[in-house]
This record gives sequence, structure tokens and C-alpha cells, in this order.
Amino acid sequence: MVRLVLLLLGVDYLRKRWLGLLAVGAVWAVAGAAIFVDALDGVLYFPLGVFAFLLLLEGLATLVSAHSGVGGHRVLRYVKGAAVVLTSIIVMARHPQGNFVLSMIFGTLFLIDGILQAIAAHVVRYPRWRLGMAEAVCEILIAIFFYQPYPTHYAGTVPYFVGLFLIFGGLHMAVLAVRAHTLPANPALPRQIPDAGTGAAAAAMATSATTTAGTTAATTTATTSTTAAPAAAAAAETAQRPAGSPAAQARADQEPPAADEDKHPALIVHVWTPTGSSKAPTQRQPIVDRYIAAVDVNGVISTGHAALESPEGIYISLYPGVEIDRSPDDMRKALRATAENDVPGRFLVDYPGEASEWCPSTVRVQIRNYDPDKLRQHWEQSRRNNIYNLTHRNCSSTVAQALEASIDGALGRAYGPESGWRAFLRVLATPELWVAAQVRRRATTMAWTPGLILDYSRAMSLLTSPRSVSWWRTARMSAIRIRARRRKWRRLDERKNSAGPGA
Repeated sequence: MVRLVLLLLGVDYLRKRWLGLLAVGAVWAVAGAAIFVDALDGVLYFPLGVFAFLLLLEGLATLVSAHSGVGGHRVLRYVKGAAVVLTSIIVMARHPQGNFVLSMIFGTLFLIDGILQAIAAHVVRYPRWRLGMAEAVCEILIAIFFYQPYPTHYAGTVPYFVGLFLIFGGLHMAVLAVRAHTLPANPALPRQIPDAGTGAAAAAMATSATTTAGTTAATTTATTSTTAAPAAAAAAETAQRPAGSPAAQARADQEPPAADEDKHPALIVHVWTPTGSSKAPTQRQPIVDRYIAAVDVNGVISTGHAALESPEGIYISLYPGVEIDRSPDDMRKALRATAENDVPGRFLVDYPGEASEWCPSTVRVQIRNYDPDKLRQHWEQSRRNNIYNLTHRNCSSTVAQALEASIDGALGRAYGPESGWRAFLRVLATPELWVAAQVRRRATTMAWTPGLILDYSRAMSLLTSPRSVSWWRTARMSAIRIRARRRKWRRLDERKNSAGPGA
């Protein structure tokens, strides 16, 4: 989450306030250690009642604002808000078994996350996978600590959790503050892709617009059928629009812009979902067909695709140069993000060509507050490398890297140079930050997929275009809607009563 805050605020903002960030990180870490140690002897000085009350307010605010979410974000807001409210009620109830229940919940969450991260590190072998494995082991040990009753018989569950949260958050913030002060570029941005040589650059520049329809970004068994579909005229017009001022591109809407809005230039993230890009009807598999792959009635696997289009004419859509067709026995090796699984890749020229040869994108998300120059610089580096890797460098990961490069410092531009710490606090209070952080963490430790890039780009669309007093405005809108519904129900009751019992 801290990395996303740094990415959104930008390196200029951080360099001016790196000492403050370092101080905040140190205070957080020390406070977390003090709270954790305080709970070890069973005599608690931690204000559980005050903490539970604040937690309840935060959960209620999340639930009130949940209706303004989009798609999966709305569900995640409801889940997060309900979980926080439930936790606060358990703490405030002071039931003898409440601490035990919370310990089991916290321990299970740490255990599941640790196991998933360990499996991903072992199978995928992404860069710095050893560090990921160490973090997974730490999470499993923390889960064991929550499960066993020693030393306070579960009485210190909440202080333990709060202390660990502050310790890890403070350490991350302190480290990134130092890096922001010493490095020339934002440490939250993805590293620049090394030059793959002039041969790779020439291959990338000479990419044809013709694709094998049905071939997806990470497909293990692809469909090689051609579906003729007309190119979207709106997308072609978007590509021809001139770029606007980054400061003028910040919107006041909480929801992502609609596809038919043409007031300002927008960066478009095209997503072909696994179910939406399948030619035949698919077999329903919840979560799997949303984030991994869909299987149609003929047994054909579709994993979807992702691309990025800018009004300046940049189009980023990476495909494998040759069809990836491996047997199920080789699938475990194929999932490794190592050099032996690198294959030649190719970048497509534009969206109209791709849509006409395959099919239009299922979902389009617009990002209006972006930096065209940073996107161009990233693209000039990225297109020199035409390597495709199923889990490390696929269509979705290239879109994620380009998106992060283009929105670096977006909130610094939106709030202005004199925003001070207000911008930092507003970002931390935005619900979509939690959503984006969870999506990014899961993607970087496993693999970017079209489903994950869809959720990530939606969250970034909301984060980069903030609206003032969003919590207050959302609560006021909810209150207005509640009053309107009550008036409607009252009128219906009056009509029913006036009509008489026989009506």
C-alpha cells in the first residue's frame, strides 16, 4: 500500500517530504513494537474501546461509500466494511470467546496468504522470489503465533495485530522514504526493461497488425479461429485526439469515465476477459474464469488479453510470436518466470486492427489524469524488448508497467505543489487504495492476468481522479437516497390506506 502511495504522489512530492515520511515510519514502527510488547504480559494498556470505536466508524464509512464502487470494487468495499464492523463489534462486546474467534480469523488469514505466496514463489520463481518465500514463512509463523494461546491465552489478539501492522507499515515507509531521497526515479515504479538489442527492436517495430484470432496473452491452449468484427469507431477517434494538460485531466467523478465521454483525452485500458473473448459458451467457474482462464463447452481454454491505448498514438499489446502449446505435464515448468520460458513476442500496431481481426475488447477503462511524456519514455524503452514470458512478461504485465509509468505523480499534479500533507492523508483514506494494493500484491507475487489488470486499472482510474470531501459527499448522497425511499414508501402506504381494505 505504501508503494502505491509513493507512486501516486510522485518522486517530487516525496523528495520534499522524505524526512517527514521517515519520521512517520519510525514513529509507526516504535509505536507498533510498544503495543506488541505491552500485550505480551497480559496487562493491557492499549485502549481497546477507543480503537474499536474508531474501527467501527471506518467500517461504517466504507459501507456507506460501497455503492459508488464499480463491479468487483463494490463487492470488495462491502466485504471490507462488513469485516471491519464485525471485528469492532466483537472487540466492543468484550465476550470471553471474542478474542479466541479473532485469533482464529487473523491466524487463518495470515496462513492462507502465506501458503499462497509460498506456492507462487516456488512455482512461478518471479524476480526476488526468495524474498517472497521468506515473507511467506514469516506469515505462516505469525499465523501459528495467533493460533496458539501462549502467552496471554488470546487476550492480546487485537494489540498483537495492530502492533504488527504498525511495525511492518512503518518499516516499509522508512525504507521507501530513504530510497525516494537517494534514487533519481520513483522506487515505486517498475524497473526499466533492459535493451534486448537492435534485432529485438527491429522485430518489435516491424510487428504486423494481423493476429491469430483467439490467441490470448497467456494461453496454454489457444483457439485459432478468425472472428470478423468491425473496428470500434469510438476507439479510432480517441486515438486521434490531441493530449491535454495533465492538471486539466483530473476528474471529479468517483466512477471511471464512461466509454462514450469525449470531453478530455483519456488513456484507455482494453481488457478481453476470458469469458468475453471466448467464441463458444463457457462453463461457469466462479473466480477461475474471472481471474485465470475460462473453458468453453468444447474444452478450449481462453485466458483473455489486455492492451493499452493512448490518444498520442501509443498502443501496447504484446502477444507471443509463436503459439504457446505445451502439454499439461509441462505446465508446471511453463509457469516459471525464468529465461528458459522466454519466447519471441510481438507488439500489435493499433486497436482497430486488433479488434477487426479478433473481436472488440470486452471492457474499457479510461484514465484521464496521466503523463503522456512519461508514458512515451517508458514505451521507447519497453518496445526494444520483444521477449514474451507466460507469467513474468505477458500482455497484462506490460500494460500494468505502462499504466504505472504514466500515472507516476498523478495526485501531485491533481492536488498541486502546495497541497502539503493533505494529499498524503487523503490517499490513505481512499477505499480504492486498499483494493489496488491487494490486487497489485497478488499480481506481483503470482502473475498479472486480464482479470487483475481490469480491477487494478479501475482502482487507478478512481485514485488518480480524486474528488473533494468524497466521504462526506458520499454519506450525504446516501442520506438523500434513504430519505427519498422513505418518502416513496410513505406515499405508497397512504395510497393503500386511502383505497380501503378491499383494494
